[in-house]
Amino acid sequence: MSQVHAYAAHAEDAPLVPLTIERRALRDDDVAIDIHYCGVCHSDLHVAYNDWGSTRYPIVPGHEIVGKVTAVGKNVTRVAVGDAVGVGCMVDSCGSCAACHDGVEQYCLNGVTMTYGSDDRIDGTKTQGGYSSAIVTREDFVLTMPEGIELASAAPLLCAGITTYSPLRHHGVGKGHKVGVIGMGGLGHMGVKLARALGAEVTLFTRSEAKVEEARRNGAHHVVVSTDEAQMEAVAETFDFMLDTVPVAHDINPYLDALKYDGTHILVGLIEPVEPAIHGARLIGKRRAVAGSLIGGIAETQEMLDFCAAQKITCDVEMLDIKHINEAYARMQKGDVRYRFVIDMATLDA
Repeated sequence: MSQVHAYAAHAEDAPLVPLTIERRALRDDDVAIDIHYCGVCHSDLHVAYNDWGSTRYPIVPGHEIVGKVTAVGKNVTRVAVGDAVGVGCMVDSCGSCAACHDGVEQYCLNGVTMTYGSDDRIDGTKTQGGYSSAIVTREDFVLTMPEGIELASAAPLLCAGITTYSPLRHHGVGKGHKVGVIGMGGLGHMGVKLARALGAEVTLFTRSEAKVEEARRNGAHHVVVSTDEAQMEAVAETFDFMLDTVPVAHDINPYLDALKYDGTHILVGLIEPVEPAIHGARLIGKRRAVAGSLIGGIAETQEMLDFCAAQKITCDVEMLDIKHINEAYARMQKGDVRYRFVIDMATLDA
């Protein structure tokens, strides 16, 4: 085992503070990684504050991890010391169920092991995340960072990127499709960039006039201010897909009206009950569907990284000194970040 520096939450009403944690000794299929950058996801905040009621303290958040390999187990073949690599939202799965065989480990029927807050499948210790100087992870869950990709701004691709890429790929989005992206935050701005790069005609739906130019700068062909009834009526029965990135309860019925027949509304941000209720006639009358999607499998995440490198797609980030993590959380709650914080882990050692 080795001891590493980290930042952790110790209670739902307490700030994150420095903590020394232990990383396991290398198993035969393990990779040891020095963490250079770690993105800050809204899920980190929810777990730190126990918003979902399942946090076990102390907890080290962080699942958008980029760094360099420092050591490998004797059975590791895909990566070598010095390689630039990433670790996303999960670090293990059963490997034997139908979902794992299908390459969608995030839906592991026996329960996926998340990067933090899960029990290790072998020794039962609690996993701890990327707000730390180093991590040890199974080779099968390590991503290779493509040549030429900018490492700091690539970190959020391991969550925000794959969360939006996976449903677009699963539903076959491409040339000839019209895609609406709802919300212009960390997920939304990636959804706009990726849908456009896949060849779709992209419209950003926002409640704020202030986001119009931002959306266009990020690649949206069109922008609809969803609070404007005339603008919403003008796009009725227009879209093949809606990618809904809004993380709080909201009325999706007006967006269903904007779908063509056989259109699909994809939820990637909302994990709570849909409020107000969906009007069944809006689905039945046009054979529309409501779908959900959770991150992506390891192979698909690697595909996404390679695609982003080839298309020169990055996440818009604001670099962060880790000592300001609590202020960053406060700003995230206010929506005051464009669009993702990324911690420079060199500041942890400092």
